[in-house]
Amino acid sequence: MHIELTEMLQCPAPHPPEGLVLSTGTMRGRRVVSGLVGCPACRREYPLVDGVVLFGESPSAPAEAPAPDPVALQALLDVDGPGGFIVLVGAAVRDATELAARLDGVHFVGVNPPSGVRESPVLSLLRAPASIPLRARIARGVILGAEAGDPPWLSEAERVLLPGRRLVIEREAPEAPSGVRRLAAGDGLWVGEKA
Repeated sequence: MHIELTEMLQCPAPHPPEGLVLSTGTMRGRRVVSGLVGCPACRREYPLVDGVVLFGESPSAPAEAPAPDPVALQALLDVDGPGGFIVLVGAAVRDATELAARLDGVHFVGVNPPSGVRESPVLSLLRAPASIPLRARIARGVILGAEAGDPPWLSEAERVLLPGRRLVIEREAPEAPSGVRRLAAGDGLWVGEKA
């Protein structure tokens, strides 16, 4: 996990939003390889193992899901310029490397990646059963894999997305989450914009 992501993490426990604190174990440059993330409010602790913060048991995304064209994803996200975070959930995490090559200076946060996907200088990984454990309104874009295009992931995507930014879902027919206006759907993708 990239150390700067620490200030964006939020405890997923059911209490008012609370930032987390990090106790580092092993570091590799600016990346935390092992350690512990804790919540000052509820005192829960979440291990950081092999660069991945474990917020609870979560399924791995299907590895065999077909990957959309990264050029199309970049265009649908409508992100220009460096900085900030793009959140990828489920099978969409496999797109991080190709998107990072096109979006220089943007950091990617992958939630519940497919097996075999590893953290890197451009990709921090989190595992969480039913939430995106990040503060509200911090993401410049969110991409949900097809298997994550349902509740609770839709409302979580809307929660972490900055106003005016885009949500892309790797399937055509999801229900738009409250607060997100549908822009287009086709070729196995759905795109909307947060009001």
